[in-house]
Amino acid sequence: MMGNTFGRLFRVTTCGESYGGGFRKSLDIPKELYGGLITIVDGVPPGITITPELLQGELDKRKPGLSALSTPRKEEDRVYIFSGVMENNLTTGAPIGIIIPNTDIEDRHIEQHRANKDFIRPGQASYTYYKKYGRFADWAGAGRASGRETAARVAAGAVAKAVLDLMGIDVIAYVTESHGIKAGHITYEMAKANYRKNELNCPDLEKAKEMIEDLLEVKAAGDSCGGVVEIIAKGVPAGLGEPVFDKLSATIAHGLMSIGGVKGIEFGEGFKHAAMKGSEANDTPWYDEETKRVRFRTNKAGGLLGGITTGEEIRIRAAVKPTPTIMLEQETVNIRHRKNVVHRFTSRSDPSLCPRIYPVCEAMVRIALLDAIYMAKAYESVINNIVPGWDML
Repeated sequence: MMGNTFGRLFRVTTCGESYGGGFRKSLDIPKELYGGLITIVDGVPPGITITPELLQGELDKRKPGLSALSTPRKEEDRVYIFSGVMENNLTTGAPIGIIIPNTDIEDRHIEQHRANKDFIRPGQASYTYYKKYGRFADWAGAGRASGRETAARVAAGAVAKAVLDLMGIDVIAYVTESHGIKAGHITYEMAKANYRKNELNCPDLEKAKEMIEDLLEVKAAGDSCGGVVEIIAKGVPAGLGEPVFDKLSATIAHGLMSIGGVKGIEFGEGFKHAAMKGSEANDTPWYDEETKRVRFRTNKAGGLLGGITTGEEIRIRAAVKPTPTIMLEQETVNIRHRKNVVHRFTSRSDPSLCPRIYPVCEAMVRIALLDAIYMAKAYESVINNIVPGWDML
């Protein structure tokens, strides 16, 4: 399996599966080492404070089993730092290694998945994994196609957050739509003030009540639903991103689209641009004498032009599909016997991915931003040594 590393200078590599360790239980092995998730973060500067509490705070946002809106799976999601951090919780400049053990991997749950392993689970990657890995494909809880995989990303995003905080850059994500119920316009200030004030993390508190009631009805019917997560990055300087294949918008989209369940991305006004005139879509610039920089009167571009940051807040929306595993009978195929069947899948799942996917979105945007900052600083340092004074603004 390839493609387990994201980033160029600030690089994140992950491994681990949904039920990793479920087949390696042994009296000779501590439970924490049965299996789980591992994150290696390369490119962390020395002298940055990284504590288990910092990482745990981010992991707890996506921790399962905490409300009626999430899977009943009871993972502790306890984070262990095992390299790259020494005295006083300060980084040394070496790669940071993080481990998150799987703890809720009981045999009865594995046997539930074993009973379903010959059936193609509609909407899920079981068929494509089978085509790619054949009879060796991981069938226990979807393996690396499981949402469990995202815990490793959140841990890496917490490390990126520690560095971005020192730069005054904030990334916040929240739910703006669930099953067609839409919140009103959310400002950065509103998102901060109402962050995680409800189980869905929707800053529009009145609409959140409506969304939650609807979601519980959908769950009671044995079904699931999708929604939209919005992400704002505040305090990002202008000039980040490369003009062609490595546009920052493309890198961010890459990171977000790599999250299981994300089916679409838009920046700023996104698809609304298709119905606009140029005079309506353009963000007109003005020079701010107070800050001594160019600003824009509107931000329909979402903080990026030509794939490079403008200095305005970056605003992104991610469309999240309904959880594939539902408690209803569905038409499918028994892949082993090559037969069309009707089957009901019995395993633990979320009625919506939205209540736990927003911290994963935060993590991927943070990682993409910090990597872009590294690239920009490296480029600028070379130019400054060759052509001093090139930056006229």
